Amino acid sequence: MRYVMVQIPKTPAPASPVPRSVPTSADVARLAGVSRATVSYVLNNTSAVRISEPTRRRVHEAAKELGYVPHAAARSLRAGHSRMVLMPAPSFPVGPLYHQFISDLQWELGRLDYTVVQYGAVGLQGDEAARSWAELRPVAVLVPGSGLGPKGVTVLKRSGARAVVTLGPESVEGAHALLMDHEAVGRCAATHLHARGRRRIGVVVPQEPGLESFSAPRLEGVRSALRGTAATVTELPLAYDEMSAARLAARWSERGLDAVFAYNDEYAMLLMRALQDEGVDIPGDTAVIGADDLMLGRLLRPRLTTVNLELPSGRDLAELVDRAVRDPGGAPETHKVLGASVVHRDSS
Repeated sequence: MRYVMVQIPKTPAPASPVPRSVPTSADVARLAGVSRATVSYVLNNTSAVRISEPTRRRVHEAAKELGYVPHAAARSLRAGHSRMVLMPAPSFPVGPLYHQFISDLQWELGRLDYTVVQYGAVGLQGDEAARSWAELRPVAVLVPGSGLGPKGVTVLKRSGARAVVTLGPESVEGAHALLMDHEAVGRCAATHLHARGRRRIGVVVPQEPGLESFSAPRLEGVRSALRGTAATVTELPLAYDEMSAARLAARWSERGLDAVFAYNDEYAMLLMRALQDEGVDIPGDTAVIGADDLMLGRLLRPRLTTVNLELPSGRDLAELVDRAVRDPGGAPETHKVLGASVVHRDSS
């Protein structure tokens, strides 16, 4: 038997698409009919050079048509520093009020031509986390909560950070500070309850890790407001889940409390629902007050009394960052913020 070898031609592989060249500022300049310098002035929001509005529109339209975006690293090289503002993810649970504050801040920093980057370093805290933040070479770092120390501030500044701003209960050497006066929140809530005739007051202390720097001063604020009066203060540890709230509510009558400051609106709503399930009349048997003035608290029945917090505006903080970036040798600024006032509703 004879075998005949037949060679089957290979099917040619499909041709790879020719990669499109990356558009450059020179391409934008040609399409817009301007110089490369003008493109740089417009896209970098340079205020030192006056560019007419029609020219600005032509440059932006040309950049959009070509899909051109400025090279951040190259721009940083020319400026001698980046425009990145690093915001480490907080190590504590955050609520709607904090999210709104951060959203406003990001918008205001963007308006000043900064790029905001939120960064999470799992398992790293304080000065150890500062070293990982420094690797990204931010021009500024906004640190929520406590934990960062002077060594961490030094590491960040040596890496090129012109501004380090902490948002917490204490200032840190070498950093700008927005001091959050959480004792004022507790004092405000306690003063309101005492004025309403309540004398056996419970204070919810969240069991979630990371909230101690907020809950401890709020508890101390309640105690300081009631010091020297006949009122008593009872700590109420509470995890943010229905089972924990149900267990606390089941023994409520044994405690004999006639009021509770529930740390914030979310814990207040959780506990109030559990108390109502146990037949506790609110505010007849127990007055309830939260903090943050969330919309959902206004929709409850009874409507939730709360402490309204006056956070710093995103614009004020963005301008503080910008001042520090422009004048890195200036003395650190310290601002005490977080004003508090009661919004009296049905639950108290």
